[in-house]
Amino acid sequence: MLANRSIPRSSVIPEVGYPDVGEAVAWLTDVFGFTPRLLIANHRAQMHVGDGAIVVTEGSDGQSAVLIRVEDIDRHHDRAKERGARIVRPPMDYPYGERQYTAEDFAGHRWTFSQSIADIDPAEWGGTLVNDQG
Repeated sequence: MLANRSIPRSSVIPEVGYPDVGEAVAWLTDVFGFTPRLLIANHRAQMHVGDGAIVVTEGSDGQSAVLIRVEDIDRHHDRAKERGARIVRPPMDYPYGERQYTAEDFAGHRWTFSQSIADIDPAEWGGTLVNDQG
């Protein structure tokens, strides 16, 4: 697995929606002691939580999702599809060095699976790396 700077090294990363990402980052930093890792414009942020991470996303519906890192995204996608997962977004390469797909499970929960395919400097795609503590 590449040591991609665009995504935390954690295997399982909760994605939590807030109406205002900047306000959420400030609150989570002040109140819970989380540490900002990467800011992506005003619509997304990654934060360190101990040896784990969360992603703060823009969204007022209060929904959360889960991001899971895998070794072989295409094989994982094919297996999930064959076994009944509803594919919401098929595997795609993104400019931040990840190949991802999103599926929905039998209860309607969304899961995004991600494979690092390139180590891209966040500045190249509009991110600001704040703290990459591992």
